[in-house]
Amino acid sequence: MHELLHPQSWKPARGYANGVAASGRMVFVGGMIGWNAQQEFETDDFIEQVAQALRNVVAVLAEAGATPEHLVRLTWYVTNRDEYVARLKELGPVYREVLGKNFPAMALVQVVALVEQRAKVEIEATAVVP
Repeated sequence: MHELLHPQSWKPARGYANGVAASGRMVFVGGMIGWNAQQEFETDDFIEQVAQALRNVVAVLAEAGATPEHLVRLTWYVTNRDEYVARLKELGPVYREVLGKNFPAMALVQVVALVEQRAKVEIEATAVVP
């Protein structure tokens, strides 16, 4: 399926991969935010928005016949880095509930704002289906 890339002399990555090598059909998921299928926010809570954004990623993957295990990259855009860091212990279980124990290459970027004013997180994804 895919190979995680981690230099032997590096400290272990926790909750992400430093790199992934994969081959197959590539699936690109645009930035998913924490609103539902009707494009309505049900909450302003950061963790709940993350959960919904991840569920939205999974729904788009399914349209391509992909599952979370096919993810090779996630890019997170958050409006508040400090909230992200402060709530990591809550975030882990939500992440694993939606995506399982799949930890692709990831980046996190704090942005001033997202297009949708109520959005606190936006997540882009890349998957490779063998």
